[in-house]
Amino acid sequence: MLAISRSRPIGVVLGAAVVCLSLTGAGAAQTAGGESGGTQCGGYPAPAFPDLTPVAGAQGSSTIASGFGDVEMPTAPEAALGMYTTDVDILIWLGFPLAGSQPIRSGNGYSEFPCFFPQAQLEGITTFGNYPDYNYEAILLAEPDFILNGLGYDEAVNERLPQIAPTYSVNAFDGRFWQDHFEETAEALGRPGRYGAWLEIYQTRLAEVRDLIGDADLVVSPLGYWDGTFSASCYVGVECAVFEDLGLTIFEGALRNEGDGVALSPEEIGQFDVVDYAFIPISVGDEGLAAHATLMEEAARNPLWARLNVVEDEHIVPFELEMVFGSPSGQLAFLEVVAQTLSQ
Repeated sequence: MLAISRSRPIGVVLGAAVVCLSLTGAGAAQTAGGESGGTQCGGYPAPAFPDLTPVAGAQGSSTIASGFGDVEMPTAPEAALGMYTTDVDILIWLGFPLAGSQPIRSGNGYSEFPCFFPQAQLEGITTFGNYPDYNYEAILLAEPDFILNGLGYDEAVNERLPQIAPTYSVNAFDGRFWQDHFEETAEALGRPGRYGAWLEIYQTRLAEVRDLIGDADLVVSPLGYWDGTFSASCYVGVECAVFEDLGLTIFEGALRNEGDGVALSPEEIGQFDVVDYAFIPISVGDEGLAAHATLMEEAARNPLWARLNVVEDEHIVPFELEMVFGSPSGQLAFLEVVAQTLSQ
């Protein structure tokens, strides 16, 4: 697996890797679990969640160790809450029943959970915006009996959440790949089989997609845009992990500087001409697609950009930005984006 740094907080990832748009954020008590294809989803189909063996309930509590001290938690929580959207996805895959209200990302077009999250497991759950500003009042009102907190880099969060409910905190941005944290969290919470089930699903689909795209001799790359400049970077990890797992050739510039990649300035843009397909995260829904189209039109005014093969061939592929933040459903969803693109 690629050694990809993820040592900076999520907000910095957005600034470095995607087009940040000022769109309407999510308010309190939005209803989740709606049909795919709504304004936010833009027609993106939510894949079916696998039929996994339920985790047996148990009475009492147990003490688990974390990097932030021991946690006394219910042996079988009945109302778990994820501090960040990706934590909610991990709780679902680990088989924890969810509290009736859960956080989603504020801004970037989000008014509900990402459309590639398991919809049946989220049916009837209300949502509240919880990033970048934290809504402790809404967390308290959700009445969780257990909290999974992936934002362990924030000491204030680590101190506040245990006052609401037993909290297992993880610094998911400590420089390691999200999948390592998922595996370790599953082990710590006594549910390694659930991680193994996800891994088997992912590896099975990888094999299918490899057969689907065949021996395509293609160069692929992540693509980002910030402050007037495009960039190619493996920093956030998910895209390049999928590329590598599929045996695709990753644009060499994206791998430089331990995955921080390169800014495609006028002096550097010519090297991107070797890329056959580039994948760029965008904000969700019709507004995100419209903003992406406007960006492409404006970029094409630069003749150096317009002459790139990937531009002339219209091989710049937009996808929902939440996929790159690292979660079980997110990585499966990005794999499907690549599969659909390269099998056409």
